[in-house]
Amino acid sequence: MPEPHIYVDADACPVKDEALRVAERLGLVITYVSNGGIRPSRDPMVRVVVVPSGADAADNWIVEHAQANDIVLTADIPLASRVIDKGCHVLGFTGKPFTSASIGMALAMRNLKQHLRETGEIKGYNPGFRPADRSAFLGALDTLGRKAKMLAASLR
Repeated sequence: MPEPHIYVDADACPVKDEALRVAERLGLVITYVSNGGIRPSRDPMVRVVVVPSGADAADNWIVEHAQANDIVLTADIPLASRVIDKGCHVLGFTGKPFTSASIGMALAMRNLKQHLRETGEIKGYNPGFRPADRSAFLGALDTLGRKAKMLAASLR
């Protein structure tokens, strides 16, 4: 099994720098996928993919390229569901993992909140990103990256 690869759903990602630090420390290739606005890197371990504008273009690119044991960083619950089905590890930007056991409830809550926003029952804002979220993300990604590397090594 090849080394795991980190894919970042980079539009509105608040932890790009943290993800890069962990990828560098673990020696993993990282790919930022977005609709634009990210500078290219000269580092061969850092890739930047700019997809055309359009609904789910970045998500579709990630789903097409990610493989089992890769790590996908996203806050997009439908994207998380799609790559979990491919055997990927998925981590939210606050350090919360999405797993095959938790994704069904996450999708259901997302759909319920969307319905409540559309009917005016709740406001459409999410809690702000806190320093504690950044710290939790760093620890969770480091642990997940080490786990994925060990799994890849054990299957070679």
